[in-house]
Amino acid sequence: MNNTVNDSVLNAAGRFSRFSYLGWNGLLLLVMMLLGIIVAIALPSSAPDTNQDMPVFAMIILGILYIALIYFSFIFAVRRLHDRNHSGWLSLLMLVPLVNIGMALYLTFAKGDAYANQFGLPRVTRTWEKVLGWIYVLIFPIGILAAIAIPAYQDYVQRAHQGQIEIQQKAE
Repeated sequence: MNNTVNDSVLNAAGRFSRFSYLGWNGLLLLVMMLLGIIVAIALPSSAPDTNQDMPVFAMIILGILYIALIYFSFIFAVRRLHDRNHSGWLSLLMLVPLVNIGMALYLTFAKGDAYANQFGLPRVTRTWEKVLGWIYVLIFPIGILAAIAIPAYQDYVQRAHQGQIEIQQKAE
């Protein structure tokens, strides 16, 4: 049994509690959003026109960011599975459509082992991880609501505008 605690998030060895998992995923989301904004500002030509392809340099940068996102997502999932005393190989289930939803819910809600297991002692969840974890939990439903509400509102505005045009045409 490995009794050492490995806090390096670059390494799959070690354990993540629920809030460590959520906190680090929240940090990953914020970093990726920030890097995406920086790339969009630094490479304004990376937004393709209908007649123009995305520049190769921008595609390479976005590809590297995407690979980093996938890498860290798997590292965090492996460490969370270790907290449940499961093999990190189960993280490959995240690649299976629909199963990945159940796996994400499992990683988020399943309670970890309270004592040492084959992957070491429980890792202490830092305060910033708890705070960022709660923020991440709250942002997710807000994002879903926004994804539903914004297109619905745009459709409403478009239908209202169309209705006004029809009323003006009938008045003439």
